[in-house]
Amino acid sequence: MIPNEILAKVRQIEIYTHRLVNDVMAGSYHSTFKGRGMEFEDVREYNPGDDVRSIDWNVTARTGVPFIKRFREERELTVMLMVDLSGSTDFGTQDQTKGELAAEICALLAFSAIKNNDRVGLLIFTDRVEKFIPPKKGKNHVLRVVREVLFFKPKYRGTSVGAAVEHVMKVLKRKSVVFLLSDFLPASRLRRPLSALNNRHDLIAMRISDPREQELPAMGLVQFQDPETGEAIFVDTFDSNFRQQYARATASAAADVFQLFKQLKIDSVDLKTGQAYIESVVQLFKRRALRQ
Repeated sequence: MIPNEILAKVRQIEIYTHRLVNDVMAGSYHSTFKGRGMEFEDVREYNPGDDVRSIDWNVTARTGVPFIKRFREERELTVMLMVDLSGSTDFGTQDQTKGELAAEICALLAFSAIKNNDRVGLLIFTDRVEKFIPPKKGKNHVLRVVREVLFFKPKYRGTSVGAAVEHVMKVLKRKSVVFLLSDFLPASRLRRPLSALNNRHDLIAMRISDPREQELPAMGLVQFQDPETGEAIFVDTFDSNFRQQYARATASAAADVFQLFKQLKIDSVDLKTGQAYIESVVQLFKRRALRQ
């Protein structure tokens, strides 16, 4: 039995993201993800003005009357949501954790996908694969995906993008659209798995962070704990030199991640808790559509 508060939260996200899909995302998703190509549908008699390159010569020879081939767009795609729910995604200082923002983004993408009759799957990972839901269609399936991202309780705290990529490469036999939602912390050991995933599938990286991860306020002596290892230290945040060093280090780490995306030719977007994200996502889709 699903608790009422969980159902209420999922419903809240459904209502909010459904409006965004209908009002803002309506054309962006469809124009960006067009399907795998054109699929033969049937033949019909040739009419003056038809492209002669479409003539089906086999049917024409059998019937003695010119026929042309008709095609339709093979619309259906498989969309895989890969979501990092390691310990660092529990963090949030803007009335929203990084994990909650990930759930909202997943809902936006999933409802956009089913509106276009695409299949949606989910993979939740930490330092190993914790949950895999095979791609399917339908609203009820998407609501399950949102519920899992929002309320799934991982058993482990670490992060391994490599383990998640290895699993996806095994289960997705055909080229798919893969959205990877993570804070990409730590940034080490990302090049090989991201390169492999991007070579086989259409990978889009969505980096999720919190503003306080980039800049510390002056709050005095504060205990910092690594959410993935549990290691804790005390830091004097009144020390302006320390705050400046921290800001430079985090900015450098973020720049390294986006430089890696650029080198591997991976489309990416930077999303922050407590901040509007829809325009960033739409702009990402528009940039992709212009290249097609």
